[in-house]
Amino acid sequence: MSRLILFNKPYDVLSQFTDRGTVTPRATLSDYIDVSGVYPAGRLDRDSEGLLLLTDDGRLQARISSPKFKMPKSYLVQVEGEPDEAALDRLRKGVELKDGLTRPAAVERIDPPDLWPRTPPVRFRKSVPDTWLRLTIREGRNRQVRRMTAAVGHPTLRLIRWSIGDWSLDGLQPGEWRDAPAR
Repeated sequence: MSRLILFNKPYDVLSQFTDRGTVTPRATLSDYIDVSGVYPAGRLDRDSEGLLLLTDDGRLQARISSPKFKMPKSYLVQVEGEPDEAALDRLRKGVELKDGLTRPAAVERIDPPDLWPRTPPVRFRKSVPDTWLRLTIREGRNRQVRRMTAAVGHPTLRLIRWSIGDWSLDGLQPGEWRDAPAR
């Protein structure tokens, strides 16, 4: 029987169990999860928060993380400024990045979500508004969501992965994890 763990990765935590090669140790998964034999299915950047799946099943890990399976990954994204419909349409059609055109994304403006505070807080500027988006992609290039929003003129201020496929953060606070039935 394979094991699948849903983890709400806090900001400034590495998506790995060890931190190699740094003088000052950084927070890792081992600071939160004391389970042997599980490995992250995909990555979540240190400056991003949210759902990280860990499993002991190599086939499930590949199904979750490999772009060929096109598993949807949804994010709550706080961006600088107020994207107009043209910017949102560019995200919906695919954005040209240095490593090629992205697949189309599903994107919509949302009300500011009721979330935990981030430590440190996102910088606030009175003169520059911000907007929250729900963005869903079916690929996972390095820092893709951040690069996509920047490409349409709205840099990401805060990024939270809310769901991967049918699995979501629902009910998990930062640093908490729970077992889930593998599918």
